[in-house]
Amino acid sequence: MQDDVTTLIVSKFICAAYDSMLKFGLHVTIGGDFEEYIRITDGLPGKSPTYPHFRPDCSDLLPGTAFWVIGRDRADRVAHVQAMRLYDLSTKSLHEHLETLGDYFADPDLRAGPGSSCTCYAPSARSITGLVAYRGDLWLREDFRGLGLLPFLSRIAFGLAWAKWAPDFVYALVAAWNIEKGIADRNGYLHKERGAVARLPARGIHDDDWLVWLTREDLVKMLSSASNAAVAMRTE
Repeated sequence: MQDDVTTLIVSKFICAAYDSMLKFGLHVTIGGDFEEYIRITDGLPGKSPTYPHFRPDCSDLLPGTAFWVIGRDRADRVAHVQAMRLYDLSTKSLHEHLETLGDYFADPDLRAGPGSSCTCYAPSARSITGLVAYRGDLWLREDFRGLGLLPFLSRIAFGLAWAKWAPDFVYALVAAWNIEKGIADRNGYLHKERGAVARLPARGIHDDDWLVWLTREDLVKMLSSASNAAVAMRTE
């Protein structure tokens, strides 16, 4: 661990979030087999198709570079999914990564399809570099929405990302309604800008998203306050 965030602190942070989720009847498993993940997510009623970021036929999801979280209810039915992956952007910015479609495909020329493009207009994307983690495919079954679970789902993802990678940034691309309804805020993102327009006709993707993100310093501050967070979780 770095920046004075010890393994014990991160463990307590993740465990406190997990314990809070159990109170809502949701238990989670974590994995790295994305063939299995796609088999599960493609069969979920009410969930939009998983994007190319987490599809093995589109992206190189090498061991240690990506993970998923799946939550199940007391009847062992899937009620939540999300996934994260790491990009090494030490030689390029997130702006370039998005505009070359590297965010979506390991080989855009081979996999993107005709008419595919991405235009990034978030100014801060040019300064997001280094080890950069992407969080996406977030879905929560309707009967679990509105219960206050989003902060705990985020804390598990952010804690695991730090434990595995200690990234320089964590980002997501979200629809405008996430900003308008405060969902991005409840997910813990501290920074947001109008972000990117993606057109992937072969995948049925026509997005005009916001870029939301956390810096390394934000993550360190979040994790370093694990003791206070744990107390707060137990009283929420």
